[in-house]
Amino acid sequence: MPDYSWTRTLQSLDIHLFTVGGASFTALSVVKLVAALVLLFLAAGWVRHFIERRALRRFQMDEGTRQSIGAVTRYAVLVIGLVVVLQNAGINLTAFSVVAGALGVGIGFGLQNLFSNFISGLIIMLERPIKVGDRVELAGVEGVVREIGARRTTVVTNDNVAILVPNQKFITDNVINQLYLEREIRLRVPINVAPTAGIREVEQLLLAAAADHPQVLRDPPPRVLLLSLGGGSTGFELHVWFHPQAIHRQQLQSDLNLAIGDRLRQAGIAVA
Repeated sequence: MPDYSWTRTLQSLDIHLFTVGGASFTALSVVKLVAALVLLFLAAGWVRHFIERRALRRFQMDEGTRQSIGAVTRYAVLVIGLVVVLQNAGINLTAFSVVAGALGVGIGFGLQNLFSNFISGLIIMLERPIKVGDRVELAGVEGVVREIGARRTTVVTNDNVAILVPNQKFITDNVINQLYLEREIRLRVPINVAPTAGIREVEQLLLAAAADHPQVLRDPPPRVLLLSLGGGSTGFELHVWFHPQAIHRQQLQSDLNLAIGDRLRQAGIAVA
């Protein structure tokens, strides 16, 4: 004879538990709802992975653009899927209008920063003032953007330390993005020497040090400015142009300082 034990088990789970939004829930319907939500999150993650790793690889897009499109798509799938799941469960979403109003008040007070970071993350993904791979400076933190999330952006410093920066900082604060224009940038290297040194001699030494560095561009050419005369020292400033994708600004400044120091010592010129 047929085994109806599994049927009786399912019927035993058909026990009324509570009512939400006009829908009556039993233990079995709750299990179905939880399973549907789990599948929704898994499907949203799969869609994001498919878009980033397969669909968009056919186009000439950088990794940051693919991540942004994938993240926005995932949020869209979650929102639409959540509405569909709840409606199929028989929940009247209009019954949550009071709850939504209370949630709005909560966002205005306790969840303001969380909501602000989430909206800022969407703005960053859509407008793309920064993207993955950019070298940025913000509030004393300098590093490379490795990930842009819903609430925070991961910046990895030269020390290989990950700094988690709230997204709203990139919207409200001044952010230096060295790669935003995708062009060369200028580095200023200040040098103070003894007042007895010859001005033209120092100028030639600085230009020679810049010319010897492989990452210093020849066009625009390096130049030297005389900033101060008299007093205890003579102040110069060496201006060089370089591509930030090729070398870190701090590394280039260190290289130039070492080369300039060696040339000044060989010429018998004291650094003030």
